Amino acid sequence: MAEAARIRDYRSSDAYEVNRLAVTAFEQFRDAFDDWPAMRAGLSKTSELSSGGEIIVAELGDRLAGAVGYFGPGVKKAAFFDQAWPVIRMLVVDRVDTVDRGKGLGHALTSECLARARRDRCRTIALHTSPIMTVA
Repeated sequence: MAEAARIRDYRSSDAYEVNRLAVTAFEQFRDAFDDWPAMRAGLSKTSELSSGGEIIVAELGDRLAGAVGYFGPGVKKAAFFDQAWPVIRMLVVDRVDTVDRGKGLGHALTSECLARARRDRCRTIALHTSPIMTVA
């Protein structure tokens, strides 16, 4: 039987792993970026999103295997989003060549974001993504 993920709120002690997850998850797209070193540097600060939103993590056993940022209504976000909408950002699951992909972690993290949008009484939620994110 597959191990179930535990979804929980981010803790500051998770910073290193959240940053590592972001870098390794995006590494498969490195050729799509004109300046991968700059992108990698930004990704290595993903945990800093906790200063403006909620980071939610997925644990498998005793390790982090995924994370996502939820930015609720009224929280400052990119100008192209309606500020009243919650936004899902930086959904990452450990690298494609690990056993974590395909276990429903992305679905579980997205479901938690949707639950938080309902908590915040929102009928609309936005996803911050790009064309290279074909799964998104």
